[in-house]
Amino acid sequence: MPPVKPMLAKAVPEIPDLGHTEPKWDGFRTIVFRDGDEVVLGSRNEKPMTRYFPELVAALKRSIPARCVLDGEIVVIAGERLDFDALQQRVHPAESRVRLLAEQTPAAFVGFDILADASENLMGRPFAERRRRLVDVLSDADGSVFLTPATAELETARDWFNRFEGAGLDGVVAKPLDGTYQPDRRTMFKIKHERTADCVVAGYRLHKASTPHRPLLGSLLLGLYDDGRLQHVGVAAAFAETRRAELIDELKELESGTEDHPWKAWEEWAVANPDRVPGTQSRWSQGKDLSFVPLRPELVVEVAYEHMQGNRFRHTARFRRWRPDRSPETCTYEQLERPVDFRLSDILR
Repeated sequence: MPPVKPMLAKAVPEIPDLGHTEPKWDGFRTIVFRDGDEVVLGSRNEKPMTRYFPELVAALKRSIPARCVLDGEIVVIAGERLDFDALQQRVHPAESRVRLLAEQTPAAFVGFDILADASENLMGRPFAERRRRLVDVLSDADGSVFLTPATAELETARDWFNRFEGAGLDGVVAKPLDGTYQPDRRTMFKIKHERTADCVVAGYRLHKASTPHRPLLGSLLLGLYDDGRLQHVGVAAAFAETRRAELIDELKELESGTEDHPWKAWEEWAVANPDRVPGTQSRWSQGKDLSFVPLRPELVVEVAYEHMQGNRFRHTARFRRWRPDRSPETCTYEQLERPVDFRLSDILR
């Protein structure tokens, strides 16, 4: 019975040879509970997402047994790629908007584990057996419910890691064949892409533990130039506490002379924020303090990132080093590595 916390994966630098590797899908992790006509889509934070995906509920009723529990990922497919931006827009409070988006950007479900079949609890069974059961369960799935592909060959897994990113996937996952299903424990292994980029530091936000007597830096605001315009591309965080205090002092001199800051106009924005200008609100961030301290865009930093989502880093970047040898104007999108396009249908066929 819901809720059940999904089993998690630990990040590792290389693909381990465990006899089973599958693509890492970039969507909403979801555990599907079905009991007859009742379907519940449980999220990682245990909040149900059922109301946001009515078309997927109908597809699951056509595709999976009357009583079962599956683990997988909700995704939105646009052409031959995954579209995480479109998937995020599906979580909307208005019922009319939910129905419209269900028609315009329908979701799909990719299954990669089974927790229960009929009245049988499978969580204590080895993954190799659960995989065989999952293959049987999804053998007659319709066009929006898929079984994730898998390989036992390490060389094939490495090839998938290199090529599948072109279809919007963000790595691979390796699973022990003898492993049981352990909710909220990192017993799987994920391997994700990591790249570096030189970015302009154009501001910072204070840490949640910051006080007026001891200010602490929370994150650096990063930018890249695009046709002469400094585009907000993401943030870099994860500094030690002592370093957070030191950075406040080191960046102090860059706070002056920011009257013409390229992001100063954020104060004129209301809720809509198509360019994700720092400091502005969206329905994902309402209630949060997104104010930032602008800095003269003169400092360059090298950061590590996994992949892009549109014109921004998909996740928080990681600080690598300062680049005093780089001019801010040379930090453009042209430096970023572009994955070779790959057809999503070739993965899911």
